[in-house]
Amino acid sequence: MQRKSLDVWVGLFIVIGVAALMFLALKAGNNSSFSLAKTYEITAKFDNIGSLRPQAAVKASGVVVGRVAEIAFDDKSYKAAVTLEMDSTYKFPKDSSAKILTSGLLGEQYIGIEAGGDEKNLSAGDKIARTQSAAVLEDLINQFIYSKAAEGKDSN
Repeated sequence: MQRKSLDVWVGLFIVIGVAALMFLALKAGNNSSFSLAKTYEITAKFDNIGSLRPQAAVKASGVVVGRVAEIAFDDKSYKAAVTLEMDSTYKFPKDSSAKILTSGLLGEQYIGIEAGGDEKNLSAGDKIARTQSAAVLEDLINQFIYSKAAEGKDSN
């Protein structure tokens, strides 16, 4: 009888340990999408999304107000269509803007929402019209190199 009791306790300890490891992995990866809060979906189209991924944060003033639900390619406008799942406790005006930002120099990318001044708020199915694409590091380096090369030609 004592052997069965020990087996049950060891099994219970292992199950709790595995659950704790999964919880920590989800928190560390910032992918804990077990939220029971009500959400609404809005879309935004970008020329270039860089390395934006599904489940990336949507932030306003540094506070996470939603997550990227889906990223697709719109073959009519030739832009990336990003579906945002916003927490329903946060309301934003219809003329709000969205831009893709990077945390740190080479960190992960997220979407930043900047509130507008419209009296009507975004609701499920609405689109954010004003967007700013991701700043791609390679493009910035190329612009710098070409501007320096142009300066060298002008001085000759």
